[in-house]
Amino acid sequence: MSKTKDFYCDFVFSGKIMVRKVRETDNLLAFYHTKPSYKFHVVIVPKEHVVKLSDLKSMDLIKEIFEIAKNIIIEEGLNKTNYRIITNGGSFQDSKHLHFHLISGEKL
Repeated sequence: MSKTKDFYCDFVFSGKIMVRKVRETDNLLAFYHTKPSYKFHVVIVPKEHVVKLSDLKSMDLIKEIFEIAKNIIIEEGLNKTNYRIITNGGSFQDSKHLHFHLISGEKL
C-alpha cells in the first residue's frame, strides 16, 4: 500500500522545500504561500498531521491558529483593508493536511 505524499509533512516540515516563515510555534507554522493566488497569501499549518477540521480532537489548536492569524492581520495592517481566512475539507483539499489560507489584496 503506497502512502500519499503530504506536501506539508514530506516537504515543508522536513526542510526539502524552503519557505519564508512568518511565524512558528511548537504547534504551528505560518509562511508565505509558495505559489500565491493573492497579493498577500500566508498559509497557517499545524505541525501535527490532521487531515481536516472535523478530525481535530481539541479546539486548542484552532484557538492558536486564530491567535496567530489575528496577530498577522494586525501587524500587516490587513484589519484596515480586507482579508479572508479559508480552509477546505474533503475533495476541496489539494493537500490532505489541515491548513488555513490568510489572503488579502488583488487576485494574481
